[in-house]
Amino acid sequence: MFWFLLITMVVVVAAVTLAVVGGGDSEVLPEAAPEQLVDPLPLTRPVDRADVEALRLPVAARGYRMEDVDDVLDRLAAELAERDARIAELESALAGAAGDGAAEGDGR
Repeated sequence: MFWFLLITMVVVVAAVTLAVVGGGDSEVLPEAAPEQLVDPLPLTRPVDRADVEALRLPVAARGYRMEDVDDVLDRLAAELAERDARIAELESALAGAAGDGAAEGDGR
């Protein structure tokens, strides 16, 4: 009786292991058709806060689609760098104009 139970237990453990591991050509998680980004960031104008808040990235079987996330992050990084450069340019021009105005005021 002991040997029968032992062999039965080994067969059950082996069957469960093969079912979990997928002991054949079948995949454990079948590939799902990827979703596409429905409403991407606007290409014709700068991105604003409402665009980012309304953005919904598609979810794949194993999380977010890395390609879509990378595209959005690259676009946002480029626009932020562009805005930072423009802000620095305007602050420099403002400081130059303020310096010129102070120098003219002192020379009376």
